[in-house]
Amino acid sequence: MGEAADIQGTGPSPARRWLRRTITVAVGAPLLAGLLQAPTATPADAAEEAAVSKTVDVSLDTLSPTAPVEGDTVTVSGTVTNRGKRTITDATVDLRVGPMMTSRSEIDQVSDRTGYRSDSDPAPLDEAPTVKIARLGAGLSADFSLSVPVSELGLDESGVYQLGVSLTGQTSDQRYDRVLGIERTFLPYQPEATEKKTQLTYLWPLISSAHVSAETATDDQQTPVFEDDALAAELRPGGRLEQMVSLGKDLPVTWVIDPDLLATVDAMANGYRVKDGIAHVPGKNKAVAEQWLNALEKAVQGRKIVALPFADPDLASLAHRGKDVPGSLGHLQSATSLAATTVETVLHVQPSTDFSWPVEGAVDPSIVAVATSAGANKVIARSDSVRDDLSYTPTAARPLGNGSTTAVVSDKLLSTAFEGDMVRTEKSTLAVQEFLAQSLAITLEQPEQQRSVVVAPQRVPSASQAQTMAAALRGLSAQRWSHPIDLQAAAAVKPDPDASTTVPSGSRYPKKLRDRELPVQTFRDMKTTRDELDDFKIVLTLPDRVVTPFGNAINREMSTSWRGQARAAAVYRNDVLQYLQDLTEGIQLVDKSDLTLSGRSATIPVTVQNKLLQGVDDLVLRLTSGNGNRLELNGGRYAEMPVKINAGHSQSVKFEASANVNGQVPMTAQLYTADGTPYGQPMTFNVKVSEITATVMLVIAGGVLLLVLAGVRMYSQRKRVAARKAETEAEETEAEESEAGESEAGTETDPEDAGDARDGGDGGDGEPEQPSDPTPDTVSESGDPSGPGEKVDR
Repeated sequence: MGEAADIQGTGPSPARRWLRRTITVAVGAPLLAGLLQAPTATPADAAEEAAVSKTVDVSLDTLSPTAPVEGDTVTVSGTVTNRGKRTITDATVDLRVGPMMTSRSEIDQVSDRTGYRSDSDPAPLDEAPTVKIARLGAGLSADFSLSVPVSELGLDESGVYQLGVSLTGQTSDQRYDRVLGIERTFLPYQPEATEKKTQLTYLWPLISSAHVSAETATDDQQTPVFEDDALAAELRPGGRLEQMVSLGKDLPVTWVIDPDLLATVDAMANGYRVKDGIAHVPGKNKAVAEQWLNALEKAVQGRKIVALPFADPDLASLAHRGKDVPGSLGHLQSATSLAATTVETVLHVQPSTDFSWPVEGAVDPSIVAVATSAGANKVIARSDSVRDDLSYTPTAARPLGNGSTTAVVSDKLLSTAFEGDMVRTEKSTLAVQEFLAQSLAITLEQPEQQRSVVVAPQRVPSASQAQTMAAALRGLSAQRWSHPIDLQAAAAVKPDPDASTTVPSGSRYPKKLRDRELPVQTFRDMKTTRDELDDFKIVLTLPDRVVTPFGNAINREMSTSWRGQARAAAVYRNDVLQYLQDLTEGIQLVDKSDLTLSGRSATIPVTVQNKLLQGVDDLVLRLTSGNGNRLELNGGRYAEMPVKINAGHSQSVKFEASANVNGQVPMTAQLYTADGTPYGQPMTFNVKVSEITATVMLVIAGGVLLLVLAGVRMYSQRKRVAARKAETEAEETEAEESEAGESEAGTETDPEDAGDARDGGDGGDGEPEQPSDPTPDTVSESGDPSGPGEKVDR
């Protein structure tokens, strides 16, 4: 592998020069022979030596310049801390330089070494400045700073040198000088530019986790609803994503962007809401989102951008667990097609969508097949997956498999150089120096051959990791042994004919990565949600208001960011599906109580309610009779009626029914889409058929007739009684008048009085006054024939 390659053109190292200086000409041959015959340190002695050298923690916090040249002064500063239980006295902090590294693997080995070893670590520099510490109590620390001109470091040739800072001193139980602590790093030394510089491509990823739910507000803008407001912390000054943009704008990098992140921040900038229990509250970080987007748009102008598929789908999980679930590959295709549109809309630049990036660059045949299925013909792999059995680091690009796919194989050591905690200054400093050392070592492997190297760091760098990466890239800014190119150019470089083009088998896929893949249930849930969405959208008059937010949410369900978060991923998927089901239930049949059907025919109404904020169409309501012989609908067992309802309204659909036999009939109402797919849950109720026969009608008619005749007879009798009473009263009145006339014979009568008497007797028309007819106690009957008497009782 390239990491094991030897560095060509190396000469005597400072360690060798130091050894020659210690063996002077004044030492005679017998003494020299005695030295050569002296016993070497035993493994036990080496182990004790290494253990003692961990008494003091030496923290190397700064090294400047990171890649010195002639005329520079190297300054190293840091802190020494006594981790032991005894006080340290007469201590000295000094520098140790050499030997020069001869391979990339040696650099890697030295970086992993912790304790001091006298047989491999160089002696302190002669006549170099030191820092004296007279007393250092247990648990106490002291700062140090050492500055040495490059000319005194013994850096005679270009190469990578080991640089050590050690503390030598005594303890109360051991009254002699020993190395009590040491820290090592690397000093890349290339005073003049090489003729064949390494082409270096550094990916700068802008990727985050999913924050947007499938829900939207009820306004015309469909304001998105966020699961939380955590993304704002990454966008604020000093936040992770803010640092990625502010640092990346001045660096020669290729931006690798998840379009979902852009869509999410753009939604924030245009106004958003956040879940707060069952309520939604306005988002408060609109200005933060606007500021970040403006800064990013300026940073990427004129730069190369690679757009990943929308929401950064987990290609390995899809290949290993999801491709056999119907429709899963379709999600990848939709996510890929959405990528370019999103980037162009938000950033106004044209991205490349030709690249796929499996997790940690690990590939196998199934991953490559899935990664390229949506049109991306270039795969970003890594050298610990696609391995090269070479003595040098080959060019990154090479044909893969059958040659239709280009693999861009990133360098594993460079790509993982900044993982881990970079908050501590010491960790950051050591990582920068090792990165620079490895990059120089690559160039010196074959100085006569120019090669292209790609660095694909961790997907989601922290703010401190981003700062450390930026410091390392600034260390290469002089371009003495490398110069930057973008990813598209790196993929087009002529491949090394000896580089591996074999796709590793599935058995070689790392177990630690396979264990963190998304489960197959993820893709089953996605299919369920997609199927229900497909059934739902065809009945809507404005389907895009539902398809877009739910389609994006489904894409987010297979995001790489869910790795290691199985519980949170399941909750998100369940919330998406539940919200979709809540919407579909907004179109429903209103529950109906049992009915009683009297007569041979009737109308049965069924009500459909639309609680949505848009109209529904292309629905069919089918009413089915549980007993077609007893109760028919439109001459058959079932009947269908089209349904079209405006937003927030209900529609009563009426079915004509005809009864043949008395009894109870179960009825089922079910909505269907235009293609015959059942929509929602069926609604059932019972109809009781109670038919009125001809005999019953005759009995009822006879009863009515008897009632009428009885009424007429009663009316006639009352009239006769009233007439007889009136006749009797008239006769009595005449008798009284006759008697009165006889008693008043010969008396003069007033004409007016006589007239009044006449008017009072006959009512003014000369006829005797009749008492008023009594009001009938029954209503008048119509002469028209009665109706059929159909009735549907609820």
